[in-house]
Amino acid sequence: MDVRERRARFRKLHESGCFVIPNPWDVGSARYLGHLGFHALATTSSGFSFSRGQPDADWAIPRDVMLAHVAEIVAATELPVNADFRSGYAREPDAVAENVRLCVETGVAGLSIEDATSDPSAPLYDIALAARRVAAARAAIDAEGEDVMLTARAESYMTGISRPLEDALDRLTAYAEAGADVVFAPGVRTREDIRAMVKAVHPTPVNVVMGINIGLTVSDLAELSVQRVSVGSGLARAAWTGFMRAAKRLAEAGSVSGFDGSVSFADLDTLFRTERGPPRR
Repeated sequence: MDVRERRARFRKLHESGCFVIPNPWDVGSARYLGHLGFHALATTSSGFSFSRGQPDADWAIPRDVMLAHVAEIVAATELPVNADFRSGYAREPDAVAENVRLCVETGVAGLSIEDATSDPSAPLYDIALAARRVAAARAAIDAEGEDVMLTARAESYMTGISRPLEDALDRLTAYAEAGADVVFAPGVRTREDIRAMVKAVHPTPVNVVMGINIGLTVSDLAELSVQRVSVGSGLARAAWTGFMRAAKRLAEAGSVSGFDGSVSFADLDTLFRTERGPPRR
């Protein structure tokens, strides 16, 4: 399937209903998620960072390393891929635009830009500047003549501010007006807040991140008119949980009981032989 067809399929997924876009952190997890029948995938900056023994920070994973990772995920699957492109790896709108152009070149069907600054003293960009950054990303995509969806993230719930819902609503509304195709605010957990977001930005689709169990199912979110559900680093952390538990038992008790219940070598080997197929001659 060519890049333009993937992009068209991705946009169509947002036209009605609600779909899950899980987050692989490497090629193997991307291929397995495709095997399960999901219709699209999204990268996870934190999941990828952890796989490299790094924290989830711009300085830990440079732009070009992230671009190479995104390209690798795109090449590993026939599904549309949305890139978690952090804060665009720049402050000023023109620099964000250039980096977005490079991300589009990886073949992604969509990408997200967040408004976090990585500065503890001022953790979020001013709304006006943040909206200009979104507008610059939109212009860069349009200038390439490609139908790549732009998602804008408001990090209001992640910074400890006193009124995160009100701040998120202001930001998401501004980002939708600046050209974002999809908006979301990681950390939102209640029906009331989710309902308020959907209403505030309608008809722009809203994504909700369920990286932890917030007591709501995908069906619950669909009833709230959420159109896209992702899991952030959730799957990566689930994998780390199993690995860490087994490794600790081995180190502390000399026990391999942490391997009990694991998927077999044969199952994994067969899966990836089937998914990849024999080499071409």
